[in-house]
Amino acid sequence: MVLRHDVWIERSVRFRGGANLNLTNDMSSYIPLISSGVAGPLGVLHLPRLWQKASLAAVGKLHSDYPALAPGYDTMVLGALGISPEAFGAYINSTKPTYPQCEAWVLEQCGGKLDTAAIEQLNSDIRGYHHKDETRAAILSANGIPDEGKILDAVNLNNLDDWYGFHQEVIGG
Repeated sequence: MVLRHDVWIERSVRFRGGANLNLTNDMSSYIPLISSGVAGPLGVLHLPRLWQKASLAAVGKLHSDYPALAPGYDTMVLGALGISPEAFGAYINSTKPTYPQCEAWVLEQCGGKLDTAAIEQLNSDIRGYHHKDETRAAILSANGIPDEGKILDAVNLNNLDDWYGFHQEVIGG
């Protein structure tokens, strides 16, 4: 599967150096901090983050630099589960579920059982995805980390990007 880089690059460019940040945000919107490397009880990586982003968007509190449902991990997860982004978004918007309620709905949509092989492949794809070199370099540079080829996976790079944005918006300004 191919992930779009333009969403990250646009968001990262706004964070780097503090340019274009909404520092008067007063926590009326939130940067999602649940990592794509986190799975809930069903064992699906990124699903907790997807739930958090969609839930924040449903109540108008998702930070403007983050899409609620986007090409990339979001569509990979929903595709592996056989759930359309429209159905997932409609469910979140209409019910505003807790995370366990969301997982129960997902399981119901999957006929009461997940395709174990599909979920294992999805989780492997998420763990094994690497950003383009320029994306990795930009995230590491923004965080003051030398690019020595030690941090390659997108999950950890995305974590660093989220944490940097959170720090810029909420802590460090």
